[in-house]
Amino acid sequence: MYESTGQFGQSKLAKVDLKTGQDLLKIDIDKKYFGEGITMVKNKLFMVTYQTEKGFVFDAKTFKKLSEFSYKGEGWGMTNDGKQIIMSNGTNNLSYRNATTFAEETVKAIFDENGPVANINELEYVDGCIYANIWQTNYIVKIDPKQGKVVAKYDLTSIVNQYITNSPNADVLNGIAYNKKSKTFYITGKNWPLLFEIKFN
Repeated sequence: MYESTGQFGQSKLAKVDLKTGQDLLKIDIDKKYFGEGITMVKNKLFMVTYQTEKGFVFDAKTFKKLSEFSYKGEGWGMTNDGKQIIMSNGTNNLSYRNATTFAEETVKAIFDENGPVANINELEYVDGCIYANIWQTNYIVKIDPKQGKVVAKYDLTSIVNQYITNSPNADVLNGIAYNKKSKTFYITGKNWPLLFEIKFN
């Protein structure tokens, strides 16, 4: 699994052994950047940073930095649909970007039955839908991007209460990855000591 961690002075990009949790390959990100979401397109890893409006492209095999790119506003989560990179910035808007230049091509606003869905964070694209953490909550939502609306909501409070609440330094739920073979999701959070493999109905 490829993992990006964020904190000024402590951000890294790593390839992690799922069985042991050990880093198989790792690079530290410059201390002035707060690393955020990553996504892979054609053996290249794209990474955005939190408030510095700067992103990086790395070779997925070697982690050699290939290029940099800029964007306006904050960088939170990223995924891709095979054609465009999809980026969140903490609002209810998803930014669809060119997978080569990172130029913004489309913006899609996301709503649920109560209105705009703020704080959309980490993203994972699966079978035409986007799964997203909602920052500072225990919810993951399933988004139909064509309709621009939430079609399902998953409450992970029971997992947090049972395994995470008493963990020192553990923070918000913030991490989603998908295993196509097993059709399961890997879920974690900031400074969580555990990674969970679950299935959504």
